[in-house]
Amino acid sequence: MSVDIAGFEKRAEILKAMANTARLVIIDTLSGGDRAVSELTEIVNLDISTVSRHLLALRNAGIVTSKREGNRIIYSLCTPCVLNFMSCVEKVIAHKANSSLKTVNAGSA
Repeated sequence: MSVDIAGFEKRAEILKAMANTARLVIIDTLSGGDRAVSELTEIVNLDISTVSRHLLALRNAGIVTSKREGNRIIYSLCTPCVLNFMSCVEKVIAHKANSSLKTVNAGSA
């Protein structure tokens, strides 16, 4: 059986790009529409250079895209399918919480 290691490495790079709290907030924010860097800076509560680095990582991963409007750079989510992944993550969190609750209840019985 042959495993496509290169394909898994590409997937891992995309997941690494999303594996940051600020980047997840940015993705969630952009799911509601395009935003300027200055707006994202306020929402994430980080300095502009840090937010710019996060946006670069997301852009390099192919998750967001940018365009210049005058002196502003506007970012948008170019792969909204990542939100499906976020929905799956929420289900894992709920399942984990439910399993933990069952374990606690079983221990007190």
